[in-house]
Amino acid sequence: MIPPPRDFSRLCLHTMTTRPWTFAEAVRRYAGAGIKGITVWRSAFADCSPAAAGELVRSHGLSVASLCRGGFFPADSADGRARAIDDNRRCIDEAAELGAPQVVLVCGSAPGLSLEESRVQIAGGIAAVLPHAAAAGVRLAIEPLHPMYAADRSAINTMGQARAICSQLKSPWVGIAVDVYHTWWDDRLEEEIRASGREGTLFAFHISDWRTPTTDLLEDRGVMGEGCIPIRRIRGWVEESGFSGFNEVEIFSRRLWATDQARYLEDIKSAYLAHA
Repeated sequence: MIPPPRDFSRLCLHTMTTRPWTFAEAVRRYAGAGIKGITVWRSAFADCSPAAAGELVRSHGLSVASLCRGGFFPADSADGRARAIDDNRRCIDEAAELGAPQVVLVCGSAPGLSLEESRVQIAGGIAAVLPHAAAAGVRLAIEPLHPMYAADRSAINTMGQARAICSQLKSPWVGIAVDVYHTWWDDRLEEEIRASGREGTLFAFHISDWRTPTTDLLEDRGVMGEGCIPIRRIRGWVEESGFSGFNEVEIFSRRLWATDQARYLEDIKSAYLAHA
């Protein structure tokens, strides 16, 4: 098995992980804790512009891994699809201003549509914004979501489905964000990760844990080691496939948001070394 991390040089936190903190406080706290990467959620721009956010991040010695999130392409009307495409172009512009190399796509699903039609619209939506992304120098990372979200959050639920879109679009600007919370259950995961590595489409790697039993399908993720996901094993597949980017901690947890966030940050660091 791959050895544990020796330091925090590849540790990245999503700002949503410590949601009670303002963006500025998250930047200051992450940098002070020796963390090297940050993934910024678009909600941060309520406090400042994307350009100012990027300047703040870099002034603290942090690197931006990604901007979250674009996507939500399917809709039951042409106007709805057009609005989604416009919003994704804005998201790409924000990423470029921020200095983020990529946008993470939560692809969407429309309850009134079949999953097949939602997937067709997702591929079409990504194709529509792809020239804008390429011109801006911003990659698009498709994030497969757990099937429990297929009805209304994402019709892309496996690495295989994400790879199919990458194969269809055949662009170096389109790839995949692998999140262990969403993909650990897939018995083809190792094969799909290795195939994505060969194809050059492994763009991002997200970690957290699945608590058993879980109390909420969205906001009860665990710190690494609190649940049943074989995180280090999956990280091994990812790194053996050529990925050398950040290990991004993305935790949604009302339980953890209610705790002392400084102590929580230290727990994340300890769990990262012990279980990631």
